[in-house]
Amino acid sequence: MYVYDEHDRQLAQERVAQFRDQTERALAGELSEDEFLPLRLQNGLYIQRFAPMLRICVPYGMLRSDQLRRLARITRDYDKGYAHFTTRTNIQLNWPRLEDVPDILAELAEVEMHANQTSGNCIRNTTTDPFSGVQEDEIADPRPYCEIIRQWSTFHPEFAFLPRKFKIAVNASEHTDRAAIQVHDIGLQMLRNDAGELGFRVHVGGGLGRTPMVGPVIRDFLPELDLLTYLEAIVRVYNRYGRRDNKFKARIKILVKALTPEGFAEKVEAEWAHIKDSPTRLTREAVSYFQAYFTEPEYEALPDATEALAQHRFEHREFDRWMTHNVDRHKKPGYAIVTLSLKKTGVPTGDVSDFQLEQMADLADEYSVGEVRVTHEQNVVLGDVRQDRLFELWQRIQPLGFATANLNTLTDIICCPGGDYCSLANAKSIPVAEAIQRRFDDLDYVYDLGKIDLNISGCMNACGHHHVGNIGVLGVDKKGAEFYQVSLGGESHHNASIGKILGPSFAQEDMPEVIAKIIDVYVERRTEEETFLDTYQRIGMDPFKERVYA
Repeated sequence: MYVYDEHDRQLAQERVAQFRDQTERALAGELSEDEFLPLRLQNGLYIQRFAPMLRICVPYGMLRSDQLRRLARITRDYDKGYAHFTTRTNIQLNWPRLEDVPDILAELAEVEMHANQTSGNCIRNTTTDPFSGVQEDEIADPRPYCEIIRQWSTFHPEFAFLPRKFKIAVNASEHTDRAAIQVHDIGLQMLRNDAGELGFRVHVGGGLGRTPMVGPVIRDFLPELDLLTYLEAIVRVYNRYGRRDNKFKARIKILVKALTPEGFAEKVEAEWAHIKDSPTRLTREAVSYFQAYFTEPEYEALPDATEALAQHRFEHREFDRWMTHNVDRHKKPGYAIVTLSLKKTGVPTGDVSDFQLEQMADLADEYSVGEVRVTHEQNVVLGDVRQDRLFELWQRIQPLGFATANLNTLTDIICCPGGDYCSLANAKSIPVAEAIQRRFDDLDYVYDLGKIDLNISGCMNACGHHHVGNIGVLGVDKKGAEFYQVSLGGESHHNASIGKILGPSFAQEDMPEVIAKIIDVYVERRTEEETFLDTYQRIGMDPFKERVYA
């Protein structure tokens, strides 16, 4: 993974000193709240329902073991002993004191971390597939390009105050999209043209929130070395024409819709014509420089562990379940990709304690070259585990709460913090997620249902990505009471789609049974091998609506 050079370290230290001065002046009353607002936001600091919230950047989801240990210490010393992984692969502290934030940022800088541009109307953390570099069907490793985008976009003076926040994601898998690129402001799909040259398909104008949209393609093939100049052209067009009079209509998706994708693409191409050969254009040497940070570990030639694993799976049913759901194929023989689940029932989705962070660090060092990857689904990946150590690893993680074998099932719920923390939320998310998990506590039944994405958001900002859940749940305010609207048919992968609203909202206590009725219709009407989404697309909304509102 990327390691800071002297310029990075100097920049991080100067940024901490700058924000320390700004915070001290704000606390002394020398800066008004309106003056301090954009300064704290671009350092990841929100004011939430009960306390400040600090969002710490985890670039493209990669964390070293020493960074995990430092995060553990920070959560213990400056917070309440736990943190929260987000759908953008960042990590949040929910209870820091404002006066302590500069000290937290200073501690983060010591281990090459920061909170720069995790909020504000700027280019946020670039995300990618958590299996990057280790999956079998990868076009090329996307992480060097994510790092290139990160360095280009960080403190870019032209893009520090865009009309609205801006998010970029990169995907390199041919068969799946674990980065949800089509619901980003810019989504980049790596591919090769007929000549075998590397490049990107460019989606622009995706996003969720009040006006969810799937980003249309504005360029079928962008050559690899033109990446930054083309991105710059896109953001320049947005900066020039994006609305600033209404924040609800300020995202780039509104501009793309207003101009049409074809009209927007024309403006981008015209702008690009002026800058495509500028010094911002990538060189082969620059790309190679960043690729050198993402070299393969020294993989061993390992014996086939299939027979030993088969014996363990036969003797331990829970291990067999875990192998089926939490372990994926690795590009190297004898290795595996393991996902540590943060979806144990009774624990808020994505939450992790200081002790668990330290244990993750130990697991990374012992089993996976000292690194972990945070996922869009709020879980954590060990990317390079020897197959002959999988049973040993499973035994280690059971008491730590990481072995819940429910990935890609109904109870592997994406969930924002909701009204328990967020000042924007209309309703709580965490209790609803837990109630649904408890309602579906029979794993054999859950496995029989197959792949189902259930996403929950506490408000229309859609931090829980409810719009692209096969089943989406949105918290709404109904005359001062918390209610929940359900949508069906969303999808975040290559065939991305926005879910459609089922009908009137439901009280919190009714939600588990509402989901149960939806699932009953699916079980009754599905054909063999059909997923929930397949069945919904075949039979439509009416059968679900009739059952739920009967």
